[in-house]
Amino acid sequence: LMRAYELMVIFDGDVEDTAVNAILANVNTLVEAGGGNVKKTDRWGRRRFAYEINHKWEGIYVVLEISTEGRDLHEVERVLHLADEVVRHKVMRLPENEAVRRGLLGDAAPATAG
Repeated sequence: LMRAYELMVIFDGDVEDTAVNAILANVNTLVEAGGGNVKKTDRWGRRRFAYEINHKWEGIYVVLEISTEGRDLHEVERVLHLADEVVRHKVMRLPENEAVRRGLLGDAAPATAG
């Protein structure tokens, strides 16, 4: 049974793009090893925090849409938790109707004009 998740990762604002890319590549590898795939990677770029986190005021935001047969993303979360470059991360399981709407599960109904 495929499930859809949204994963937000906030990297330290001082981290180089190469480090961000390396961690995202690792996440891809882990998701694929678990029988899933990263359908979309949306880089929001540098954003200011609402409050100071780890003595920093801004971070680099990336949102991934993932579909997987795995029951969870524990290994992905463990790796992100241990990565010094990652300030925060959050995994949300998407409701089925939203996942289908985004084309993450099954066939999304084509939008009809009118």
